[in-house]
Amino acid sequence: MTGVPASAAGGSSGARRAGPRGTSGPAAEPGECTSAGTAPGRTGSGRGAGTGTGEAGRSEAGRGGTELGTVQRGIAPGGATEGGAAGRGGKIAAAAVNQASVWNVANLLTMLRLLLVPAFVALMLGNGGYDPAWRSFAWAAFAVAMITDLFDGHLARTYNLVTDFGKIADPIADKAIMGAALICLSALGDLPWWVTVVILGRELGITVLRFVVIRYGVIPASRGGKLKTLTQGVAVGMYVLALTGPLATLRFWVMAAAVVLTVVTGLDYVKQAIVLRRRGIAERRAALKETDG
Repeated sequence: MTGVPASAAGGSSGARRAGPRGTSGPAAEPGECTSAGTAPGRTGSGRGAGTGTGEAGRSEAGRGGTELGTVQRGIAPGGATEGGAAGRGGKIAAAAVNQASVWNVANLLTMLRLLLVPAFVALMLGNGGYDPAWRSFAWAAFAVAMITDLFDGHLARTYNLVTDFGKIADPIADKAIMGAALICLSALGDLPWWVTVVILGRELGITVLRFVVIRYGVIPASRGGKLKTLTQGVAVGMYVLALTGPLATLRFWVMAAAVVLTVVTGLDYVKQAIVLRRRGIAERRAALKETDG
């Protein structure tokens, strides 16, 4: 070996031979490669020791990386994929919930309200339509329908029970029970037909209007609309009962207030729909200009 003192070479070789096989010696000397364990002119034992150390390091690192990756992917040592099993279980559970969600308590109340419509009509028109006892039973059916209308929406929003069926069936049930009561009252001569036309025309018109402008946004229910619904329910319920005297006069004024709220809130919804449509058209035009620009 040219350029390397004999004492240095011998010391290095001796130190390597003295150590256990497969372990590296003292600090590396100039020109020595510790990772591969090979250096010009070094002995075979030195190469073996260095190579063994490098391979051991690479092997340990490889095993550590493999174990880390195994843990991160959720693969159990026995070969079972715990994360995959959990994922499949979650999907199955979610699918089961989605399948059973139609039969939640909110939708059951809506179905009950739909079933009460023909029962209410039968009770309302029973025994000629003027029997106080039959009218009282009809009022009970109408009251149950109105109460379930208050609870099913609250339950659906509070406990995340909103479904496509509920979105469609709930407004249908509302309009069905109210429309049946108004038409029966007008047919029996207890309520002028123009009142029935105004209330039902407003309800159907606003429902259609919501669908027309839904591409631009949703018209939220206002406090006036909720007050209108409550007033309508009270007024119609009082007309269903065979009231006389001061109570009959009171129900006239309650119905008058319901008609006023019906018209005023209807006009407010029309205004909101116009503003919502204009805003949506303006936003689309602005988006098109940005895209073209």
